[in-house]
Amino acid sequence: MKIISYSIFIILLDQVSKFLVLTTLGFERSKNIIPNLLNFSLVKNKGAAFSLFSNATNLLTITSILATLLLISIILKSPPKSYWNSIGLAYLLGGTVGNGIDRLLKGYVLDFLELVPINFPIFNLADVSINIAIICFIIDLTKDKSRIKH
Repeated sequence: MKIISYSIFIILLDQVSKFLVLTTLGFERSKNIIPNLLNFSLVKNKGAAFSLFSNATNLLTITSILATLLLISIILKSPPKSYWNSIGLAYLLGGTVGNGIDRLLKGYVLDFLELVPINFPIFNLADVSINIAIICFIIDLTKDKSRIKH
């Protein structure tokens, strides 16, 4: 249950951040947060990562729902075997649900984090959570391999 609780915290953080940026900034403006590094620029992303599958909103919504159900099933039926795996699952579930809520309720995902010095797609906290999950899973796999060698 700790994993699901942590995921709920991530979902709330994601949804509150999107709501605050939408209500204070809106779609018309961009706000510099950290000079030469970070802007808040709210955009509607109708696709997946890097705006892939932009015309497949229904498919992406169904995929989000199925991924959420699968992750909850994995968490409840087979508890994670390690710290890094459980943290990864919490972040993955939180990020998946955060963007899934947007797709389900709005038909698009709200992205607002813009890295100024590089030409990188605008993203959100749910996207950050999914990437943290991937890092946790890599750490988990690497730690398992180092145990086998010794």
